[in-house]
Amino acid sequence: MANVTEAQTVTPGKEKFLLVMVAVWVILGVGAYYVLASQPGWQRVLSFLAGLVLAAATFFYADAGRRLVGFARDSWKEVGKMVWPKRNESLQLTGYVFAFVLVVALYLWLSDKIVEFVLYRLILGWTQ
Repeated sequence: MANVTEAQTVTPGKEKFLLVMVAVWVILGVGAYYVLASQPGWQRVLSFLAGLVLAAATFFYADAGRRLVGFARDSWKEVGKMVWPKRNESLQLTGYVFAFVLVVALYLWLSDKIVEFVLYRLILGWTQ
């Protein structure tokens, strides 16, 4: 008999409610910032930050937030697995890129000057 893995069930209503609450917390934080216009700046900023903190806490409680945290952990593990080039390899490749850019720039400049000469001098007969 095959192994049966349990599927995690997420209540769509609960998930939607939590995401709506995230938006509500952000709106309340921004609204409090403007409603408290007559108060000192630190109180306004504190109320805005409180709204953002509550929104973040609600988001990370929701399934979408937990999936985001899992994705971030997996991404950090993958970055750790990467093989980064040595300093001399990086400098050498950077030199190749600069040389290539210089060659392409010279080619484009030369092409532009040739087209300019042919168009203005030979075809139109303009002289400076």
